[in-house]
Amino acid sequence: MVQLSDRVELEWFRQVPPWGEVGEHELGSTDISVMAAARVVPRGRDQDAFIAISMYARWTRAHPTTGKQPGFHADLSAHRILTDMQTFIDYANPSRYRILAAGDLNLVYATTGCGPWFRRERFVWDCFKVVGMEFLGAQAPNGRQPAARQPGTSTDTRNVPTCYTAHQKGAANAVRQLDCAFASRGFHEQVTVRGLNGIKEWGPSDHCRLLINVRMD
Repeated sequence: MVQLSDRVELEWFRQVPPWGEVGEHELGSTDISVMAAARVVPRGRDQDAFIAISMYARWTRAHPTTGKQPGFHADLSAHRILTDMQTFIDYANPSRYRILAAGDLNLVYATTGCGPWFRRERFVWDCFKVVGMEFLGAQAPNGRQPAARQPGTSTDTRNVPTCYTAHQKGAANAVRQLDCAFASRGFHEQVTVRGLNGIKEWGPSDHCRLLINVRMD
């Protein structure tokens, strides 16, 4: 996580093993490669500070005993992210804490089952909601929808493509949304998310950027 503005100050959390108790500036981590966190403090507005989390659900190979080749799954890393994130969340009242989490989960957001992995992937989205993290998209109209529907989604999906594969060769052919954002319940009403996935605004990466605005009331 990088500070690019002098309008805020960042207080980074140092990753440590997931001990039963961590220090004020530490983050207990079950997997150091999937999550980073910092406290974002607007200058002169300490009351508007929030926790920002960058997440990446990396692919994990299935255990050899399954006999699956290659058998890669991303939901395993997503659950590790959720486990570590919950140390910042109040179970009784999630809205007490202001948390923003965004990144590449390598999972398909779908509300109805359209594929063999639907239940496993849907379980991740449901777990975010259970711990008080609201899904913010990006969802149409806050981003360009593809001409062809994303595999594993229903006909009424509002997903917007955020990445393209090597064989798709560019943003114009992108159909998959793997990047998304969440915010803690209550705080989510101050946050808007847009996928910068227009062909001319996409950028140099195979993943587009998400524009996340936090309104300071």
